[in-house]
Amino acid sequence: MLSPKDLFDLSGFAHQEIFSTCEFAWQALSKIENYIKEQFAKGYAPAINRDVPPGVFIEGEVYIGPGTVIEPGTLIYGPTIIGENCEIRQGAYIRGNVILGNKAIVGHASEVKNTIFLNNAHAPHFAYVGDSILGNQVNLGAGTRLANMPMFSAKDPVTLKRPTIRIRVDGKEVDTGLSKLGAILGDEVQTGCNTVTNPGCIVGPRTLIYALTSLRSGYYPADSIIKLRQQTEKVVRK
Repeated sequence: MLSPKDLFDLSGFAHQEIFSTCEFAWQALSKIENYIKEQFAKGYAPAINRDVPPGVFIEGEVYIGPGTVIEPGTLIYGPTIIGENCEIRQGAYIRGNVILGNKAIVGHASEVKNTIFLNNAHAPHFAYVGDSILGNQVNLGAGTRLANMPMFSAKDPVTLKRPTIRIRVDGKEVDTGLSKLGAILGDEVQTGCNTVTNPGCIVGPRTLIYALTSLRSGYYPADSIIKLRQQTEKVVRK
Protein backbone atom coordinates (compact mmCIF):
# COMPACT_ATOMS: atom_id res chain seq x y z
CA MET A 1 0.00 0.00 0.00
CA LEU A 2 3.01 2.33 0.42
CA SER A 3 5.07 1.36 -2.61
CA PRO A 4 5.20 3.44 -5.81
CA LYS A 5 3.23 0.82 -7.75
CA ASP A 6 0.47 0.91 -5.11
CA LEU A 7 0.04 4.64 -5.55
CA PHE A 8 0.98 5.51 -9.13
CA ASP A 9 0.78 4.28 -12.70
CA LEU A 10 4.34 4.97 -13.78
CA SER A 11 4.06 3.56 -17.29
CA GLY A 12 3.78 6.96 -18.99
CA PHE A 13 6.11 8.91 -16.71
CA ALA A 14 9.42 9.83 -18.32
CA HIS A 15 11.28 9.66 -15.00
CA GLN A 16 9.89 6.41 -13.61
CA GLU A 17 13.49 5.28 -13.06
CA ILE A 18 13.69 7.40 -9.91
CA PHE A 19 11.26 4.98 -8.24
CA SER A 20 12.95 1.80 -9.44
CA THR A 21 14.66 0.87 -6.16
CA CYS A 22 12.11 2.40 -3.79
CA GLU A 23 10.33 0.11 -1.35
CA PHE A 24 8.32 3.10 -0.13
CA ALA A 25 7.20 5.90 -2.45
CA TRP A 26 8.67 8.68 -0.29
CA GLN A 27 12.20 7.28 -0.73
CA ALA A 28 12.28 8.92 -4.17
CA LEU A 29 12.36 12.36 -2.52
CA SER A 30 15.92 11.96 -1.26
CA LYS A 31 17.03 10.96 -4.77
CA ILE A 32 15.70 13.94 -6.72
CA GLU A 33 18.80 16.15 -6.72
CA ASN A 34 21.23 13.41 -7.72
CA TYR A 35 18.79 11.97 -10.25
CA ILE A 36 18.45 15.30 -12.07
CA LYS A 37 22.21 15.83 -12.09
CA GLU A 38 22.68 12.33 -13.49
CA GLN A 39 20.20 13.04 -16.27
CA PHE A 40 22.08 16.20 -17.20
CA ALA A 41 25.38 14.30 -17.12
CA LYS A 42 23.96 11.62 -19.43
CA GLY A 43 23.07 14.20 -22.03
CA TYR A 44 19.68 15.38 -20.80
CA ALA A 45 21.22 18.79 -21.17
CA PRO A 46 19.87 21.68 -19.13
CA ALA A 47 18.29 23.78 -21.82
CA ILE A 48 15.24 25.85 -22.56
CA ASN A 49 13.38 24.49 -25.56
CA ARG A 50 11.32 27.61 -26.16
CA ASP A 51 11.57 31.35 -25.83
CA VAL A 52 11.04 32.60 -22.29
CA PRO A 53 9.25 35.95 -21.98
CA PRO A 54 10.70 38.95 -20.14
CA GLY A 55 10.10 38.83 -16.41
CA VAL A 56 10.91 35.14 -16.02
CA PHE A 57 13.87 34.52 -13.71
CA ILE A 58 15.82 31.26 -14.02
CA GLU A 59 18.84 30.36 -11.90
CA GLY A 60 20.89 27.18 -12.16
CA GLU A 61 20.36 24.11 -14.34
CA VAL A 62 16.80 24.01 -15.60
CA TYR A 63 15.34 21.95 -18.44
CA ILE A 64 12.05 23.11 -19.93
CA GLY A 65 10.32 20.75 -22.33
CA PRO A 66 8.74 21.66 -25.65
CA GLY A 67 5.27 23.15 -25.59
CA THR A 68 5.62 24.39 -22.00
CA VAL A 69 4.33 27.88 -21.26
CA ILE A 70 6.20 30.02 -18.74
CA GLU A 71 4.35 33.20 -17.81
CA PRO A 72 6.06 36.45 -16.72
CA GLY A 73 6.72 36.89 -13.02
CA THR A 74 7.88 33.35 -12.29
CA LEU A 75 11.08 32.32 -10.48
CA ILE A 76 12.66 28.94 -11.20
CA TYR A 77 15.76 27.53 -9.51
CA GLY A 78 17.64 24.44 -10.60
CA PRO A 79 18.25 21.65 -10.60
CA THR A 80 14.81 21.27 -12.13
CA ILE A 81 13.29 19.31 -15.00
CA ILE A 82 10.01 20.55 -16.45
CA GLY A 83 8.25 18.26 -18.90
CA GLU A 84 6.33 18.88 -22.09
CA ASN A 85 3.22 21.05 -22.41
CA CYS A 86 3.33 22.24 -18.81
CA GLU A 87 2.01 25.56 -17.49
CA ILE A 88 4.09 27.63 -15.09
CA ARG A 89 1.82 30.52 -14.31
CA GLN A 90 2.48 34.08 -13.17
CA GLY A 91 3.84 34.27 -9.63
CA ALA A 92 4.93 30.63 -9.43
CA TYR A 93 8.05 29.88 -7.36
CA ILE A 94 9.98 26.68 -8.08
CA ARG A 95 12.76 26.37 -5.54
CA GLY A 96 14.80 23.56 -7.06
CA ASN A 97 15.03 19.77 -6.87
CA VAL A 98 11.75 19.57 -8.77
CA ILE A 99 10.63 17.16 -11.49
CA LEU A 100 7.44 18.00 -13.36
CA GLY A 101 5.88 15.44 -15.67
CA ASN A 102 4.10 16.30 -18.89
CA LYS A 103 1.11 18.66 -18.71
CA ALA A 104 1.80 19.56 -15.09
CA ILE A 105 0.66 22.93 -13.75
CA VAL A 106 2.33 25.12 -11.15
CA GLY A 107 -0.07 28.01 -10.79
CA HIS A 108 -0.28 31.55 -9.52
CA ALA A 109 1.39 32.06 -6.12
CA SER A 110 2.18 28.35 -5.84
CA GLU A 111 5.53 27.33 -4.31
CA VAL A 112 7.18 23.97 -5.01
CA LYS A 113 10.39 22.47 -3.64
CA ASN A 114 11.97 19.00 -3.62
CA THR A 115 8.90 17.50 -5.22
CA ILE A 116 7.78 15.24 -8.06
CA PHE A 117 4.67 15.91 -10.14
CA LEU A 118 3.63 12.99 -12.33
CA ASN A 119 1.79 13.66 -15.59
CA ASN A 120 -1.18 16.04 -15.44
CA ALA A 121 -0.62 16.85 -11.76
CA HIS A 122 -1.91 20.33 -10.98
CA ALA A 123 -1.27 22.86 -8.22
CA PRO A 124 -3.08 25.72 -9.97
CA HIS A 125 -3.67 28.35 -7.28
CA PHE A 126 -1.99 29.49 -4.04
CA ALA A 127 -0.49 26.10 -3.12
CA TYR A 128 2.52 25.11 -1.04
CA VAL A 129 4.01 21.79 -2.12
CA GLY A 130 7.13 20.80 -0.21
CA ASP A 131 8.89 17.40 -0.13
CA SER A 132 5.89 15.75 -1.75
CA ILE A 133 4.83 13.56 -4.66
CA LEU A 134 1.70 14.24 -6.70
CA GLY A 135 0.43 11.34 -8.77
CA ASN A 136 -1.07 11.42 -12.24
CA GLN A 137 -4.06 13.77 -12.54
CA VAL A 138 -3.87 14.97 -8.96
CA ASN A 139 -5.55 18.33 -8.49
CA LEU A 140 -4.99 20.62 -5.51
CA GLY A 141 -7.83 22.98 -4.72
CA ALA A 142 -6.95 26.64 -4.25
CA GLY A 143 -5.00 27.31 -1.08
CA THR A 144 -3.95 23.71 -0.46
CA ARG A 145 -0.90 23.40 1.78
CA LEU A 146 1.17 20.23 1.97
CA ALA A 147 3.06 20.92 5.19
CA ASN A 148 6.43 19.20 5.35
CA MET A 149 7.95 19.80 8.79
CA PRO A 150 6.41 19.09 12.20
CA MET A 151 6.19 21.98 14.63
CA PHE A 152 8.21 20.08 17.24
CA SER A 153 11.27 19.19 15.20
CA ALA A 154 14.15 21.03 16.82
CA LYS A 155 17.66 19.98 15.82
CA ASP A 156 19.62 17.75 18.18
CA PRO A 157 22.25 19.97 19.84
CA VAL A 158 24.97 17.38 19.21
CA THR A 159 24.16 15.93 15.79
CA LEU A 160 22.39 19.05 14.50
CA LYS A 161 19.84 16.74 12.86
CA ARG A 162 16.08 16.93 13.14
CA PRO A 163 14.06 13.87 14.21
CA THR A 164 12.68 11.75 11.39
CA ILE A 165 8.97 11.68 10.62
CA ARG A 166 7.09 8.55 11.64
CA ILE A 167 3.67 7.60 10.38
CA ARG A 168 1.13 5.07 11.61
CA VAL A 169 -0.15 2.47 9.17
CA ASP A 170 -2.57 -0.26 10.33
CA GLY A 171 -1.60 0.37 13.94
CA LYS A 172 2.12 0.12 13.25
CA GLU A 173 4.64 2.94 13.23
CA VAL A 174 6.80 3.37 10.12
CA ASP A 175 9.92 5.51 10.25
CA THR A 176 10.21 7.36 6.93
CA GLY A 177 13.85 8.26 7.56
CA LEU A 178 13.07 11.82 6.47
CA SER A 179 13.07 14.91 8.65
CA LYS A 180 10.90 16.70 6.08
CA LEU A 181 8.00 14.97 4.35
CA GLY A 182 4.89 16.59 2.94
CA ALA A 183 2.25 14.41 1.31
CA ILE A 184 2.31 11.48 -1.09
CA LEU A 185 -0.90 11.72 -3.12
CA GLY A 186 -1.80 8.77 -5.33
CA ASP A 187 -3.20 9.06 -8.83
CA GLU A 188 -6.37 11.16 -9.22
CA VAL A 189 -6.46 12.39 -5.64
CA GLN A 190 -8.25 15.72 -5.29
CA THR A 191 -8.14 18.21 -2.43
CA GLY A 192 -10.75 20.87 -1.79
CA CYS A 193 -9.90 24.52 -1.28
CA ASN A 194 -7.76 25.37 1.75
CA THR A 195 -6.98 21.77 2.60
CA VAL A 196 -3.93 21.27 4.84
CA THR A 197 -2.10 17.97 5.01
CA ASN A 198 0.12 17.57 8.04
CA PRO A 199 3.65 16.19 7.57
CA GLY A 200 3.64 12.55 6.54
CA CYS A 201 0.26 12.03 4.83
CA ILE A 202 0.00 9.13 2.38
CA VAL A 203 -3.23 9.19 0.40
CA GLY A 204 -4.32 6.34 -1.85
CA PRO A 205 -5.47 6.80 -5.45
CA ARG A 206 -8.80 8.45 -6.32
CA THR A 207 -9.43 9.68 -2.79
CA LEU A 208 -11.28 12.98 -2.38
CA ILE A 209 -10.48 15.36 0.47
CA TYR A 210 -13.13 17.96 1.20
CA ALA A 211 -12.40 21.67 1.51
CA LEU A 212 -10.95 23.08 4.76
CA THR A 213 -9.88 19.66 6.00
CA SER A 214 -6.76 19.41 8.15
CA LEU A 215 -5.49 15.91 7.47
CA ARG A 216 -3.49 14.16 10.17
CA SER A 217 -0.30 12.26 9.43
CA GLY A 218 -0.89 8.67 8.37
CA TYR A 219 -2.18 6.47 5.57
CA TYR A 220 -5.57 6.98 3.90
CA PRO A 221 -6.85 4.16 1.66
CA ALA A 222 -7.68 4.46 -2.02
CA ASP A 223 -11.20 5.37 -3.16
CA SER A 224 -12.08 7.17 0.07
CA ILE A 225 -13.94 10.41 0.69
CA ILE A 226 -12.55 12.42 3.60
CA LYS A 227 -15.09 14.90 4.93
CA LEU A 228 -14.81 17.76 7.37
CA ARG A 229 -17.75 17.74 9.76
CA GLN A 230 -18.65 21.12 11.15
CA GLN A 231 -21.77 22.72 12.49
CA THR A 232 -23.06 26.06 11.28
CA GLU A 233 -25.79 28.15 12.84
CA LYS A 234 -28.17 30.58 11.20
CA VAL A 235 -29.67 33.40 13.27
CA VAL A 236 -31.97 36.26 12.37
CA ARG A 237 -30.15 39.51 11.79
CA LYS A 238 -31.49 42.29 14.03
